[in-house]
Amino acid sequence: MNAKPPLHIVGGAEKSSPPLAPLRILVADDDRDTSLMLAALLRDEGHEVNTVLRGDEVLELERLMRPDVLIIDINMPGMSGYAIAREVRERRGVAAPLLIAISGVWTRTSERLLSHAVGFDRYLVKPCEPADLIGILRAFAQDVRAHSGGPPM
Repeated sequence: MNAKPPLHIVGGAEKSSPPLAPLRILVADDDRDTSLMLAALLRDEGHEVNTVLRGDEVLELERLMRPDVLIIDINMPGMSGYAIAREVRERRGVAAPLLIAISGVWTRTSERLLSHAVGFDRYLVKPCEPADLIGILRAFAQDVRAHSGGPPM
């Protein structure tokens, strides 16, 4: 019998940097396709992800889940992303999660400045590049680990 050469897997699980501890992420976007796409992308990276489609559902789930990261659409029914960010910052102070705004409508410089003023840490325009979002999360996770001596809590 002829021996077969060993099987080489190309592309699969190889990543450019070592895996980090999974983050708890809450995605809030009223566009179901965007919400599902972001959740699938983030789960593929090993993160624990929950999604909501209405702004007025975010604060309660954030309180229960205590996510490390909130990705919030600016324009949602029930409560705007700006109001959510302001409330989360007021309630959690320095313990607030990383707040990432995402919008396909509110993209002017003045809206970006407003997002920073109400408490967002980052601002992405839809459709965002997956690599940009993954880069933000990797940098955040590395920073948390460097300052705490371990994975994010």
